[in-house]
Amino acid sequence: MSRPLSPLPLLDGVKPSYLVLPHDKRFYGLPLLAFLCERFPFVGEEGWRRRLESGFVVDEAGRALNVQTPFAAGKTVFYYREISRKHELPIPFAEEILHIDEHLIVVDKPHFLPVTPSGRFLRETLLTRLRLRPELQHLNVADITPLHRLDKDTAGVILLSHRPESRRDYQTMFQNKTVTKTYEALAPTRLDLNYPHHICSRMERGEQFYLTQETAGEPNAFTTVDLLENRGEYSLYRLYPHTGKKHQLRVHMLSLGMPIVNDALYPEPLAAGLEDYDKPLKLLAKSIEFDDPISGVRRRFDSRRSL
Repeated sequence: MSRPLSPLPLLDGVKPSYLVLPHDKRFYGLPLLAFLCERFPFVGEEGWRRRLESGFVVDEAGRALNVQTPFAAGKTVFYYREISRKHELPIPFAEEILHIDEHLIVVDKPHFLPVTPSGRFLRETLLTRLRLRPELQHLNVADITPLHRLDKDTAGVILLSHRPESRRDYQTMFQNKTVTKTYEALAPTRLDLNYPHHICSRMERGEQFYLTQETAGEPNAFTTVDLLENRGEYSLYRLYPHTGKKHQLRVHMLSLGMPIVNDALYPEPLAAGLEDYDKPLKLLAKSIEFDDPISGVRRRFDSRRSL
């Protein structure tokens, strides 16, 4: 399902959010306010009254909704997420743009920076920052979209599209697994494995939604681990993910008894908001290589960061 066209513009680099009102008979005959208060209780009635009175909650036609607007199942509502600036502190690390062309933006992302707005992150995300970058204002910045995932805790190379017309061509590369991604990680030294070491397992969503766990069953996650540099207690490893499961490299390294240094999720997750900027996860998306689906040229982009 494609994202509906929003009648609201970007606001400080942030796209409006939207929701389709459900066919829930409990709200028939009630104001929209009642549904919003139940759907987003953390905003509160006072918060939703203020938003509805601001003119920045609208329908598909861009008509402002208010506290008297009735609930209408099936209709789409557009609004801006709000996070107080005092609750979203600046992340003190900068992204670096490695390449811009007619179709792609290639970025070297720092640790700790989320790629897209989610949860407690809105302005301090790679996507929002890029939409505000002066050197990108000749593009339609609202169309900038990541082509693949890169965890908040992981630094390194990420590809983004800024042309809807060619986006599918690049997305297909990842779906068909024709992209070679190489990572580096710092983890405890193991010299008893034969390198390169191949590991496969089945991964599924963990009991906590933000975690991944290994389970019994047919393998769906494959990784190759190579020893790059023995540094004593810890070594530098080169990792090749052949599949793209969430947190795959972190979970596979943990299963080998080699948890990646400074991992705030595995084996035990730390509480959100307790990031220690002096202890970044020692995992880096070092390079990405592929045959360009538009030009046919072999392309490779490398991170300038190191562990």
